[in-house]
Amino acid sequence: MTQAASHAPLIIDVAGLALNDADRRRLADPLVGGVIHFARNWQDRAQLAALNAEIKALRPDLLICVDHEGGRVQRFRTDGFTRLPSMRALGELWMADPMRATQAATACGFVLAAELRACGVDFSFTPVLDLDHGASSVIGDRSFHRDPRVVALLAKSLMHGLLQAGMANCGKHFPGHGFVRADSHVAIPVDRRGLKTILADDARPYDWLAGTLAAVMPAHVIYPKVDARPAGFSSKWLRQILRGRLGFDGAVFSDDLSMEAARRIDGQLLSYTDAALSALDAGCDLALLCNQSVGEGRVLDELLDGFAAARRSRRWRPDADSEARRRALLPRAPALDGDALRRSPVYQRALEMALPGRPA
Repeated sequence: MTQAASHAPLIIDVAGLALNDADRRRLADPLVGGVIHFARNWQDRAQLAALNAEIKALRPDLLICVDHEGGRVQRFRTDGFTRLPSMRALGELWMADPMRATQAATACGFVLAAELRACGVDFSFTPVLDLDHGASSVIGDRSFHRDPRVVALLAKSLMHGLLQAGMANCGKHFPGHGFVRADSHVAIPVDRRGLKTILADDARPYDWLAGTLAAVMPAHVIYPKVDARPAGFSSKWLRQILRGRLGFDGAVFSDDLSMEAARRIDGQLLSYTDAALSALDAGCDLALLCNQSVGEGRVLDELLDGFAAARRSRRWRPDADSEARRRALLPRAPALDGDALRRSPVYQRALEMALPGRPA
């Protein structure tokens, strides 16, 4: 089997605290490249580690992901997981002491990644690179700052901490979600600014960090002066601007295709299969569909069947470059287990530095 033939572009979820038969069947499908966890998949560190070990026993190449940023977007908060500050708290620290803020951001990245990896999680969708325009309730304090220079520098510091713990990164939501008020989980935000304005402001962190970012997640936002399609379904945004103009060569994830804005393309509500195919056609390497495994999981089975049919009909063709980008996100080095991590002086020092309210 060639690398292209084994392209696994779909990231799905599992139902609960341990795998059921339907989870195992879906994860064995060669079209599935990863798993995303949610709070329902968490009881304690031992349970999460056992769940992830079972996933890896089925498929060692599966990328185990989570949305774990710090602040209000942090799936695991108990039993040894540090409650990390919001990114805005790091931006506020920057205003008082920039060097201390970069130090704290690196420490936050290390603690975040080390604690996740100790439980078998490979990858977190972080950092948020959106600017804090004060308008977006869905972004809000998830943003470091209004100034793209501060966002880029603090994000780079946090990414350095992730790397120290052996974890890749994902900048989101390209080219910027912070300017619009609507929440793309339930509506279709529209940003009516022009390309020049967006590239000079919200998208600047992607320009400055193009050679550092391992992955990018585009926004479910329409920028009509650039393209009528949301950025995650726009080859202009992904192929021409992100890859061509900005020179980014890492992995591109779709945002969650279950979101309202995700499947309404060119005025039509697409099926999940058609939405995922459209995202890949536009330049995404991986398509993310969340919160569909609970109950019968009919949507996930329809997606897998639809992709298999698209491959047979050659509507979709596996891509060796996309598969290589997916595999590049897998950790290279073994992780410390929880007990060894807690005894580690590096981890203890990072804990002291990660929380801005604590003395240095």
